[in-house]
Amino acid sequence: MNILWITNTIFPAPSEALGRPAPVVGGWMYDIAKQIAAAQGIQLSVATTYSGLELKSLKIDGVIYYLLPAKASTRYPRHLEPVWDKVCKEFNPDIVHIHGTEYIHGLACMRACPLLNYVISIQGMVGVYSRYYYAGISCFDILKNITFRDIVRFDTLFQAKNKFEQRGIFEKEYLLRTRHVIGRTNWDQAHTKTINPSVNYHFCNETLRDGFYTAPKWDIKNKTDYTIFLSQANYPIKGLHQVLKAVAILKADFPKIKVRVAGPSIINNNGLIAKIKFSGYGSYIRGLIKKLNLSAHVEFTGSLTAEKMIVEYRNAHLFICPSSIENSPNSLGEAQLLGVPAIASYVGGTPDMVIHGETGLLYRFEEVEMLTLHIRKLFTDTDLALSLSANGIKASESRHNRQNNLAHTLDIYRKLSL
Repeated sequence: MNILWITNTIFPAPSEALGRPAPVVGGWMYDIAKQIAAAQGIQLSVATTYSGLELKSLKIDGVIYYLLPAKASTRYPRHLEPVWDKVCKEFNPDIVHIHGTEYIHGLACMRACPLLNYVISIQGMVGVYSRYYYAGISCFDILKNITFRDIVRFDTLFQAKNKFEQRGIFEKEYLLRTRHVIGRTNWDQAHTKTINPSVNYHFCNETLRDGFYTAPKWDIKNKTDYTIFLSQANYPIKGLHQVLKAVAILKADFPKIKVRVAGPSIINNNGLIAKIKFSGYGSYIRGLIKKLNLSAHVEFTGSLTAEKMIVEYRNAHLFICPSSIENSPNSLGEAQLLGVPAIASYVGGTPDMVIHGETGLLYRFEEVEMLTLHIRKLFTDTDLALSLSANGIKASESRHNRQNNLAHTLDIYRKLSL
């Protein structure tokens, strides 16, 4: 059986073969791809776009990689249609598995080769996400924090929301052109079935990055007290501003409280290069930190490998997923798998991942006061922290079980190929 994956990131193997740095995102796909490629009777091919000028084909460790030339853009890449036609004629896939509807290059394959057997894995849903893009930030604050970078790149928060809306139009076409989707939450099932009532919905959880299964678990004796870890915060949906408001309330009682945010600093505007990259959301966060007197309480870690992410998780007192919308964030699964006590906003598919008071704590995104209460509880109630840690591990180990998820994926492929 020939399985063609269409992904949004270049895998490490072809990146290294081309002398490019390996990506730090998408790691959850790499390990299950190895498992699928090793399954009897399956030839796996992985295709995505890159910034080159010509189609490249590489075979590495039994996997065929196709790199299609396309610049990053929100415009439909019509030039990819004949390229996809060439790839599909050469590889002759029995199933084309598209991972995510957020980007448009996979749609070019569906338009060029409409008779192929497609299945789409739902990651996020940008059209739906656009409703929650501002994440409670007022229009006045958005206007006040527009930066030089936003103007030059036509990328204010207003325009960024609009881009999500436009991508959502293509997202709907994706779902209307397929007969099969793979999802993992009630939320993504509700939205895909609303767009395409006749679509066949297949449930399958995701496998996480390999290192998280074998890493030592969180240990309450070795944590850094009053440290909160966030996996990312580079745009409003991720909810950093809500956490900062909670920290401002808590800092009098917990002077050592600190928020550590994975990724490059979005608040740095020192120097010409930094000013050119300085975004409106970064400006808003910078202003909020100054207003709430939190400069000593917020740190950005810089880009992190999976190994360094594990260190951050295990050092934290707790993990928060404070997003205004999510489907099923892998970061929350990773935190639970390591046993880090977790708090998450009650949005999208996160209620499918957290049983309140048992495997984590939930709160409404708007309710900073409830977020504050939950943080305070975990800072002061050791028994609760230990209970959430132990139960989170059990839930995540079951949800993200590699063998079960591989078996479910292969079973879906076999059903689709009949």
